[in-house]
Amino acid sequence: MKKTRSQMAAGLALLFLSVASVAAAERQVLRDHVPAAIAKLNLQPVGRLPATNRLHLGISLPLRNNEALGQLLKGIYDPANPNFHRYLTPGQFNEKFGPAEADYQAVIRFARANGFTVTHTVPGRSFLDVEAAVPDIEKALHVILRQYQHPTEARRFFAPDVEPSLDLEVPVLAISGLNDYEKPHSRSHSIKGEIGKPKGFSYNDPKGGTLAMGSDFRHAFAPDTTNTGSGQVVGLFEYNGYTPGDITAYENTANLPNVPVQDVLLGTVTKNNPDNGDLEPPLDIEMAIAMAPGLLKVVFYHGSDIDGILTEMADPTQDEPLPRQISSCWGSGVDAGTSNCFARLAAQGQSYFYASGDSGALPVDPNGPGGTYINGASVADLEPYMTQVGGTDLTMYGAGASWESETVWGASGPNLDGGPGGSSGGIQTTIPIPDYQKLVNMIAVGGSETQRNVPDVAMPANYILDVCTDTNGVQDYAAVGGTSCSAPLWAAFTALANQQAEAQGKPYVGFINPSLYNIAQGPLYTNCFHDITNGNNTWSNSPSSYYAAVGYDLCTGWGSPTGANLINALVGYSGPIFVDFNYTGPASNGGYDGPGSYDYPYKTLALGVNAVSNGGTIIIKTAGSSSETMTITKRMTITASDGAATVGQ
Repeated sequence: MKKTRSQMAAGLALLFLSVASVAAAERQVLRDHVPAAIAKLNLQPVGRLPATNRLHLGISLPLRNNEALGQLLKGIYDPANPNFHRYLTPGQFNEKFGPAEADYQAVIRFARANGFTVTHTVPGRSFLDVEAAVPDIEKALHVILRQYQHPTEARRFFAPDVEPSLDLEVPVLAISGLNDYEKPHSRSHSIKGEIGKPKGFSYNDPKGGTLAMGSDFRHAFAPDTTNTGSGQVVGLFEYNGYTPGDITAYENTANLPNVPVQDVLLGTVTKNNPDNGDLEPPLDIEMAIAMAPGLLKVVFYHGSDIDGILTEMADPTQDEPLPRQISSCWGSGVDAGTSNCFARLAAQGQSYFYASGDSGALPVDPNGPGGTYINGASVADLEPYMTQVGGTDLTMYGAGASWESETVWGASGPNLDGGPGGSSGGIQTTIPIPDYQKLVNMIAVGGSETQRNVPDVAMPANYILDVCTDTNGVQDYAAVGGTSCSAPLWAAFTALANQQAEAQGKPYVGFINPSLYNIAQGPLYTNCFHDITNGNNTWSNSPSSYYAAVGYDLCTGWGSPTGANLINALVGYSGPIFVDFNYTGPASNGGYDGPGSYDYPYKTLALGVNAVSNGGTIIIKTAGSSSETMTITKRMTITASDGAATVGQ
């Protein structure tokens, strides 16, 4: 039967539609790039993003061998595992888990073929910086970039109308920069504004009250150690710049040595613009130097994309040293690529400290603790491989001579201008409880036995000196507060521990939570921590939670460090010593797995007692008996793991 021209046209249209449908079906669709608030609040577009705009995007690729990476991380932080604290170098991580070179090049070709400019690549092939015009982005990702009125801020934001999709076989994990619903914001706040330059004294506020600065922090939290962070590097995560003269002024005012600050500029950042009123960047630098005045340097990572900054911290490209301790005090949007970055930092033994937040007890608002949400995921919610730091109010003897007491930095006190203020703490409902928290009685303090409890530890967060440049370009001496003070202090304290570890030929302390929780639940707790037992972070929306308690609580975690005792415990923490009365094998493998390890246990309890660190644990691996007798003169825990173990008979 002969077809008419209209029938043929209709057939061709159906064919084209079918081909287009198949092509669309074969595209990979990315998730969680459209802010959830658009659908939840039924936000309507008020226009399109102008075609003349150019956007900076970050493309994250999935890592290879994720299951093996999970097992490796478990082993690195499991004292009973032969891989305990055997960290990877960036090169080793790239070799084992980085995306394939062919996949990375395919993504680069895809970007260039669609009119994108590749602005930065990384050795590990997990991240790619690009720039592109709005029309090219919309065409390549099959979206329309629309503008909406922000529901809580006096501005418009842009976002794609649908989830992006790519005509690319190589998998892509996430593309950052496709919306600006969440703007990065810091956790520091001015309490009283400019106070005037201190007149040669410490721990005093000319307008009343007390103000911590400089050596006060070492007097309070590292009074009995000569460690200064020598040879160590603290990395600071930043979204804004600083004025170098402010750092020099702080060092001179606090009688501190000059510590070099190296700027690493990333993404759309091309120069270190003065802070112009942002208290956060100079505060972070000043806190790190105050606690660790002998640092080799502070590396200031100033970028515009969370994944780009974190990737650089883990996989350096700009000739900066690898920071073994990192602080971040910024809430920002996140995506699936962010989780990869945190896992990588942990695998490489890099300690990451995150300000728990300044909004009192959770639930604070839909954004939750320590970060802001994009589609229900905050920075803190993405990954358990971080140490979250709460805040305290510090009181010292004399003019900053020594630690006297600490209370919870509470929401009801004279803290910040506006808002409830106070050390954020509570339950993070999106994260299962990590192993290191499972032995803590969380129910007794209002916590959860099944979900992540925060914070882990604390440091001062109220009435602290910050030298910063204001919006008029004038240098101010300001009284500030916030857990933004707390996180860099902990990072710098960890530099003191890593200095000692390096000097003794031991591994860096790495992700410290497993060690911290083990130490805190042992006989050395009161020697290693200031237990904060007074105060609360309650407020009008949470009138009954939470209160300080003996031991762990949801205001300040385990508390603040006491100094050398905790440094020694962290450096000396090598997991339990293993003893097996039935073991007949060699003493060691001649390498990392030495005597007393899981695979090469001691054959007698006496050897185990001699080797175990003060406050440590001895595990008797198998059921058996030993006739030996001994006198034990140091604190320890001895336990049997597989049947009864008899000693002295």
